Amino acid sequence: MRKILIVGAGQSGLQLALGLQSQGYEVTLMSQRTADEIRNGRVMSTQCMFDTALQHERDLEINFWESQAPCIRGLGVSVAAPGSHATPEGSQRAVDWLGTLDGYAQSVDQRLKMAGWMETFAERGGRLVIHGAAVSDLDFFAGRYDLTLVAAGKGELVSLFARNAARSPYDAPQRALAVSYVHGLGPRPEHPDVEAVRCNLVPGVGELFVMPTLTTSGRADILFWEGVPGGPLDVFQSVKDPNEHLATTLELMETFLPWEYARATKVELTDANGTLAGRYAPTVREPVGRLPSGGAVLGVADAVVANDPITGQGSNSASKCAASYLTAILERGAEPFDEEWMRSAFDRYWDTARHVTKWTNAMLAPPPEHVLGIIGAAGRLQPVADRVANGFNDPSDFENFFYDADDAGAYLAEVG
Repeated sequence: MRKILIVGAGQSGLQLALGLQSQGYEVTLMSQRTADEIRNGRVMSTQCMFDTALQHERDLEINFWESQAPCIRGLGVSVAAPGSHATPEGSQRAVDWLGTLDGYAQSVDQRLKMAGWMETFAERGGRLVIHGAAVSDLDFFAGRYDLTLVAAGKGELVSLFARNAARSPYDAPQRALAVSYVHGLGPRPEHPDVEAVRCNLVPGVGELFVMPTLTTSGRADILFWEGVPGGPLDVFQSVKDPNEHLATTLELMETFLPWEYARATKVELTDANGTLAGRYAPTVREPVGRLPSGGAVLGVADAVVANDPITGQGSNSASKCAASYLTAILERGAEPFDEEWMRSAFDRYWDTARHVTKWTNAMLAPPPEHVLGIIGAAGRLQPVADRVANGFNDPSDFENFFYDADDAGAYLAEVG
């Protein structure tokens, strides 16, 4: 029986651990926190998983919350008109549309999911080690396993993987992030019966994403600001009190996006740990890390490909990475997991991840004229709205119509 060590108990680490466990591998999983500490701790992320990523969970029969989580069937975009927040009514929208998803999306609070998956892993006989691993720990343990995977996207272990400058155009954070999980958000009056993710864009200022979710206290919604650093949304770093965090979130909504604020006047935090703020630079790293003793470890998901959450791809990419690595490990059979194999396993995943990175980095920059044209056309042409919405499930499709002005023009002429 092959022995595998996975460090990190997030979406990718746990999904991969449960997948390998189901195939008879002897898996050890290292986590900084217990399941109870995760469940009762601070929210860790926003997440909206689209159909392909959800299918990976179904394939492993670990989609424990699918019947309880809201079924998100639409994805909408609103763009604030230039200067609209300066007007008394302040509610002008230059663009407003809703695309229909071919397969529904879902969001499950990672506190709920990771705690549940960790308990399942242990119940099924997996070896769970609660320990915050440093490089020295990994150096000690790695020689005892056939393969060591690092699925911890933050902390000291990330330093094992060198930054790939050619794939990392940004060397500083491009957005300041602020999250609030709330109860009491009203529906969008334009589609009160459709659960949808709403992407609200304020040109030059930032974005607000609103998404239905399942949290530890039931159905809720996530309010997620992404602010241009140094701009009017970049005000959360000094806010420590959760209620002040929510109040600041709502004040900014009232100022910049009054149509979203109108349905948020009665919200309250789901719990005292329902807020999060921070920032990080989107970075692609080399997939293989070298330990002081010379051993090699393979980076997983965010440890080696960390994108800004502006396109909502983090948990999707983590799921796709875990599924890709699972296939590569199973195909390897009894052959050694050497560095050449590690690089080939990553290259297989990168074939998917590169589309996410390209799209996400493009969305962090001011949009070119032809992209504005696509976003505007989606308000008049439902097929365009639907295609953009479904690009969140399969970002590779953006290669066909989104990046090149000629491709965009040809597509819009065809649809129009």
